[in-house]
Amino acid sequence: MLETNTNPLDDPQADPFAIARQAAEQLAEKTGVEKHDIALTLGSGWGKAADLIGETTATIPATEIVGFGKPALAGHVGTLRSVLLPSGKRALVIGARTHYYEGHGVRRVVHSVRTAAATGATTMILTNGAGGIKEHWKPGTPVLISDHINLTADSPLEGATFIDLTDLYSSRLRELAKSIDGSLDEGVYTQFRGPHYETPAEVQMAKTIGGHIVGMSTALEAIAARQAGMEILGMSLITNLAAGIQKTPLSHAEVIEAGQEAEPVISALLARIVAAL
Repeated sequence: MLETNTNPLDDPQADPFAIARQAAEQLAEKTGVEKHDIALTLGSGWGKAADLIGETTATIPATEIVGFGKPALAGHVGTLRSVLLPSGKRALVIGARTHYYEGHGVRRVVHSVRTAAATGATTMILTNGAGGIKEHWKPGTPVLISDHINLTADSPLEGATFIDLTDLYSSRLRELAKSIDGSLDEGVYTQFRGPHYETPAEVQMAKTIGGHIVGMSTALEAIAARQAGMEILGMSLITNLAAGIQKTPLSHAEVIEAGQEAEPVISALLARIVAAL
């Protein structure tokens, strides 16, 4: 269901970067933290990492910050947290992801990333729960995103804005993650529009064009993060094998269950990665 509340990002004449700067100023005022260094968007199955990476010094309902709305998906907590890391750095934990399929437009989808950049964050960690195409990936497997295929037919870039995406998902950060867990595999994330799951034929199409992971988030956010000059680490939790690879019907309950079972392990892994940044 679409929200009835007005959002300044819905005005086509508004400057989304100015709204992100305003959101960052509000965050600084409410958290007492002038600058964040790292930002994390925690998708399905990754939420416990927020409790493991350091000391939470402030938790703000996202709806109190300009441009943010209430999460439409169970598993997203709807808060923005400022976390003091053992290193002394500051992490902004985003538990308020807007998905493309909610119908609010790309500006709303990438507002959290642009706000994170406006707080000073130079590293963006994007996580999600997704379907796997490689048959040896069992539910609960964390996978590094090496690249993506954007099948939304949309972009957060507006006008004649040309951004190089050659090394969109940082090879340096992927190698750092592998140094912490040498068993980590990687693959190409394919973002579909959603909210329906992909058909078996669509999964085979994704496989044919080079995809290994299928989901409904992340790619648009990553493009916006690159535009903002951030270094990006992407990670997917394989919650199920994709349609046609898995022989039983897909369900959101299955995704949530797989995320809950894997959460302690993958959250601890992510916390170790953050500690190494």
